[in-house]
Amino acid sequence: MGATSTTTTAKGEHESKLSASLKSRHLTMMSIAGVIGGALFVGSGSVIHSAGPAAVLAYLAGGILVVLIMRMLGEMATSSPDTGSFSTYADRAIGRWAGFTIGWLYWWYWVILMAWEAYVAGKILHGFFPDVSVNVFVLATTLLLITVNFFNVKHYGEFEFWFALIKVIAIVCFLIVCTAAVMNVWQFGEVRGITHLTAEGFMPNGITTVIGALLGVMFAFLGAEIVTIAASEAKDPATQIVKATNSVVWRVCLFYVGSIFLIVCLVPWNDPQLGVSGYGAYRRTLELLGVPYAELLMNFVVLTSVSSCLISGHYTASRMLFSLAQRGDAPSFFKITRAGTGVPVYAIIGSCAVAVVCALINFSETLRPKDVLDTLMNTTGMIALLVYLVIAFSQLRMRRKLIAEGKEVRLKMWLFPWLTYLVIAFIVAALVTMAFMPDYQILVISTGIAAAIVVAMGVVHQIRSAKQH
Repeated sequence: MGATSTTTTAKGEHESKLSASLKSRHLTMMSIAGVIGGALFVGSGSVIHSAGPAAVLAYLAGGILVVLIMRMLGEMATSSPDTGSFSTYADRAIGRWAGFTIGWLYWWYWVILMAWEAYVAGKILHGFFPDVSVNVFVLATTLLLITVNFFNVKHYGEFEFWFALIKVIAIVCFLIVCTAAVMNVWQFGEVRGITHLTAEGFMPNGITTVIGALLGVMFAFLGAEIVTIAASEAKDPATQIVKATNSVVWRVCLFYVGSIFLIVCLVPWNDPQLGVSGYGAYRRTLELLGVPYAELLMNFVVLTSVSSCLISGHYTASRMLFSLAQRGDAPSFFKITRAGTGVPVYAIIGSCAVAVVCALINFSETLRPKDVLDTLMNTTGMIALLVYLVIAFSQLRMRRKLIAEGKEVRLKMWLFPWLTYLVIAFIVAALVTMAFMPDYQILVISTGIAAAIVVAMGVVHQIRSAKQH
């Protein structure tokens, strides 16, 4: 396995080998809860407020897309498990510039998301302890949670297992209560039944708002692929990837599409609270259902989710940086691992440095932290769709290579190549449509410029590397 091979063994040279310490239960829980992030609990309210009950269609479309993408990624990952995952496959299938580009964009996505998750955690903790500054909580949260990844990877697996378990229990309880309310069994609160699914109009703001909502939906879904990266640090990674890929269908249907459907049945899409930034559709639903301490409960769940995402983001960013270094697309010292633990210590330091710098922005008297983080997050807005597009192109070419080489494909993409073509067409159509929507033009342009710069760097890097060899 490319990412876990030892590159040097001579005395005085450094190791470049990851530890295979993650257990099956760690990966199982990661695969179940990998798509349950703070974006689901907090961001879904604004999606519903803009698209109406038809937001469920955006989540359904996004869910189908993720299922197909995970199937493609699973096909490639079972053939060649690697901590670089889709970045490595893009390198092999499309070209070195493609692996370079998508690897660095994905790394950027997670290090910036770490800063955002720390900011959200800081705001929640400040609400619990108003005498302590938000800035102190943001920095403390960042420094505390990133330390987990400096230890053996099994410690990350253990932390993620328990954080994920809390998220799963919370959303299962939410589904049970909401289902009871829809079936008129739950008699507390102000709402029950499916009245609001169509009472105020199913698609009140037109189809374009549903397409625009897809961007927020895809942002929420990004993270399902982490298990294919983590599996390279477990025993029998191919089997673990097959299990995770096969379970993604029911996870997406139950946790995302199912819960959003229940929300739009119970809560009016034009409820003013849904449009309040950070308020959350789940919290509003619990309030209308008469659940006591709804705000406190959701703050605890969201704090758990963002803490989980921060640790996972740091883990994922460091492993992607490690993989880039192994392929010569990042400084070579990032591939050095600590003897005995297999921890890529310099890749971890490099990734957390950006998050710490962003956390320190909170202490600036001249900058408005939220505005700075919003600006940085705008450059990551479409990375999910770009990552999925690259995965589709990579799978298209890698399957043909495997067939030509006579190799067995353990987990096959359905209806190849037609479903792969359909995914590519859908993503391209969504990106083009957003480019003509006023609300998303700046986002498309900023992300496009950032991606173009990284592509140019990748092409130059590939040319230089070719000349050296």
